[in-house]
Amino acid sequence: METLIILCKAALVGALTGFPIGAGAARMFHTPKVQGLGSFRTLGELNSCAGDSISHFTFGLGFFFKAWASAVGVGAITSETDHRVLPHWTAAVVLRGKKNPEETLHNPKKMGIIGAIVGAVTVAFLCTTASAIPESLQVVAMNVLAPAANLLIVYVMPAIFWLAAIDAGKRTGFWGTLFGGMAQLIMGNAVPGVVLGIILGKGVDDLGWTRAPKAIFTTIIILFMLSAFFRGSDLTLLTQMHLHHPEWLINLHKMVGQEVK
Repeated sequence: METLIILCKAALVGALTGFPIGAGAARMFHTPKVQGLGSFRTLGELNSCAGDSISHFTFGLGFFFKAWASAVGVGAITSETDHRVLPHWTAAVVLRGKKNPEETLHNPKKMGIIGAIVGAVTVAFLCTTASAIPESLQVVAMNVLAPAANLLIVYVMPAIFWLAAIDAGKRTGFWGTLFGGMAQLIMGNAVPGVVLGIILGKGVDDLGWTRAPKAIFTTIIILFMLSAFFRGSDLTLLTQMHLHHPEWLINLHKMVGQEVK
């Protein structure tokens, strides 16, 4: 009886989560005409799969293992579920019949309905398996699945996104490689940088070096600079180059509450 209650509640929560995620992801393709309701990275990751149903499914599957490990090991459904698994599995389902993204992936109504169904099934599976597995097996699952998922994110996903950037053209490949390398050095993962490179490269291909791509480029540079500063990458670089740390830079880091060694 307890399992049935968990199943019903999880299905309800999953449906209520999946509907806005699916519809919101589709609405992002219509900005700025309508208000987008999704994550910036989700849009880039959806675009990287190029409207291929299998690509969307396998992308979501990779992060599903990490989400499952978290649900089984610590009883928590992480953002990987609603941020990556549900949007991509919803896209995989709607793209099976018609390959045209304009009629499927970009349709908020279809994405919302399918997203509710996918969300109900996915969250119900995560919650019921997490509650049914004995505690001893939960520890084993966390120790096995979590490292495997981390290897996927750290090594496999950056390579997939980088290949997608290279395949999109010389300009997109250049920016994807450049920003991917910077992201790897600063953030420890190349995926955000490659996604930003894809967006900038495709924007320049479609619009040229007009105001919008220039604004995107400026924003990306500012984001990298802020990320490097708050992570202390600037001081680390100076240390590795055996250069003196300027007093004003040290004081600036201390001003924002960072401990400078």
